[in-house]
Amino acid sequence: MDRKEKVVQFYERHRRLPSYSEMMALLGYKSKAAVHYFVDKLIEAGVVEKDAQGRLIPGHMLGGTKLLGLVEAGFPSAAEEETLDVLNFDEFLVPNKESTYILKVKGDSMIDAGICPGDMVVVERRAQYKPGQIVIAMVDGEYTMKYYREKDKKPYLEPANERYKPIYPKESFSIEAVVTAVVRKY
Repeated sequence: MDRKEKVVQFYERHRRLPSYSEMMALLGYKSKAAVHYFVDKLIEAGVVEKDAQGRLIPGHMLGGTKLLGLVEAGFPSAAEEETLDVLNFDEFLVPNKESTYILKVKGDSMIDAGICPGDMVVVERRAQYKPGQIVIAMVDGEYTMKYYREKDKKPYLEPANERYKPIYPKESFSIEAVVTAVVRKY
């Protein structure tokens, strides 16, 4: 296994890049100068990059998947395969890592919004929320995911399944996060 593969395996196992000291041990180097030289080569190859603070972050070649093009979901059309870019789902789905988390969906109250039991939702804490957004809210001491709505400036939650009724808070209401993405694995 070559050195680059060892760094990639470390990243896949720990979901972070190794520190310079960890790279010394991982690669069998005896000095940090050798690690610096190796990191410069990784940067040139696009495997890693440096952020604004100078920390190593994954580059386009680490953890990304090729974005080949578009697929017609209506009538069939001639297909052309062309690599457009490399897409890193972590960066695409989670632009603000500090305020984002993932929840597994239980129940079918949001099925007409395309959110099914077993799906994962990516949610982000924000300072403000707007009516019409799908939110994670605490209503009368219990958490739920619904559309946030207002009527006469009073909040309520609306399901996306006609079998369920809107929820009007009786005692307490707070929005914890907004749903920014749905992930489903077949």
